[in-house]
Amino acid sequence: MAGLYFDEFQEGQVIDAEWRRTVTEADNVMFSGMTMNVARLHLDAEYMKGTEFGRPLVNSLFTLGLMIGMSVHNTTNGTAIANLGMDDVRFPAPVFAGDTLRVLTTVISLRASRSRPDAGIVTLRHEAFNQSDTLVARCERAALVRRTPET
Repeated sequence: MAGLYFDEFQEGQVIDAEWRRTVTEADNVMFSGMTMNVARLHLDAEYMKGTEFGRPLVNSLFTLGLMIGMSVHNTTNGTAIANLGMDDVRFPAPVFAGDTLRVLTTVISLRASRSRPDAGIVTLRHEAFNQSDTLVARCERAALVRRTPET
């Protein structure tokens, strides 16, 4: 499904990403390495055995990126001009390799752009849930989105 134009969004609308993604150990190691995050809690399984979690935690910034990325195809794919910011980022529960995530997006607000008559600002709340339906991540994202083109 393609993304929505500004005038196709409705406040309160809930959009299911319609697919799931299982997080792998390779995802976590590669992302942590690419971002130069060498924290033992992401990379050292032996060290993590002695913690309350018992195993490495998936890098939270990977989780954030995955959550937003999973939502793009049916929210802003092909209609976004730019992301304007992310607020209220939270990780209420850990993500581990092997967890399967799904994402729901709620339209929080809509505002016509003051400087661009062809666009508007959509604020979306993204929420990621694991296979046990535990909320593992959430954020609010403001995006500048195109209006439906005039024909």
